[in-house]
Amino acid sequence: MASEGNCLGWAARDSSGTLSPYKFSRREPGADDVSFKITHCGICYAEVVWLFNKLGDAKYPMVPGHEIVGIVTAVGSNVSNFQKGERVGVGCIVGSCRDCEFCDDGKENYCAKRTVATYNGVDVDGTITKGGYSSYVVVHQRYVVKIPEKLPLHFAAPLLCAGITVYSPMKRHGMDTPGKHLGVIGLGGLGHMAVKFGKAFGLKVSVLSTSPGKREEALTVLGADNFIVTSNEAELKAAEKSMDYIIDTASGEHPLDNFITLLKTSGVIVLVGVPHVCSFAPINLILGMKTISGSMIGGIKETQDMINFCAEHEVHPLIEIVPISYANKAIERLRNKDVRYRFVIDIADSLHDV
Repeated sequence: MASEGNCLGWAARDSSGTLSPYKFSRREPGADDVSFKITHCGICYAEVVWLFNKLGDAKYPMVPGHEIVGIVTAVGSNVSNFQKGERVGVGCIVGSCRDCEFCDDGKENYCAKRTVATYNGVDVDGTITKGGYSSYVVVHQRYVVKIPEKLPLHFAAPLLCAGITVYSPMKRHGMDTPGKHLGVIGLGGLGHMAVKFGKAFGLKVSVLSTSPGKREEALTVLGADNFIVTSNEAELKAAEKSMDYIIDTASGEHPLDNFITLLKTSGVIVLVGVPHVCSFAPINLILGMKTISGSMIGGIKETQDMINFCAEHEVHPLIEIVPISYANKAIERLRNKDVRYRFVIDIADSLHDV
């Protein structure tokens, strides 16, 4: 471990992805910055992508983590919305141009010029951003959200990526209309949150999964109304033209036609998983006036709205809390789909100087 630096984290030094203790320096808080001690950080599949350099753009040493929550320790002179001691969080981005049409519209995640990723990005001072597997973080106030007292911090962390990724398109496409029918493809970190939001919005929810063994949990624990095994042609046939919306969280390759046929006329299917290729017959859209859409996280105001909704309605992810020393094992388990449904690192109680 390097001996210099004001922040302790765990970092990967190369594409082996192996994390170990690492000291580095965070910038001093500027006039518009919020500095906060990290209490918890979620583990996202993004860690598998960037730690192991699957996109070829990894910058090492890499401190991952973009589902970050904690307690404010200092604020800049221009900051009036946050105070020392408040509970806050930061998600997938810590910067954008702040003057394009999308930033002006509260869609900073779609900034026309640039977004700054919470880790593996380039910060305002030219350094590489380092994420939440660390003791504290300094972030421009625009990208910080408040965590209400009613929402436990360990539950709040995964909402800052997994939660907002499904909440944003659900709100945009009117999937908060009670009585409508939602289909959810895939029952992982994103899928289980789509089910939880769907039930909180008053929807009928059907889970579409390749894994029959998930049926009981989907129905009894998550509260889904129906479970369809996607390899069962009879179950798919019985559900044809029954759904108003579908959220597709699956990242494995899969043709869309069988799912498009489940939509009613003018139905919408939204892709939030990231398969390499999606195939479908355009006629299946044309004949039913159906829409395929895509979505990526959400803007800061929308993220705050989502956090407030979860606090008010007790929408909590299902998590496994682990110490930082377990991070490598947790990521290995995540690669093997052995998690129910998100890991959250207890930073405050397990990240200490060694």
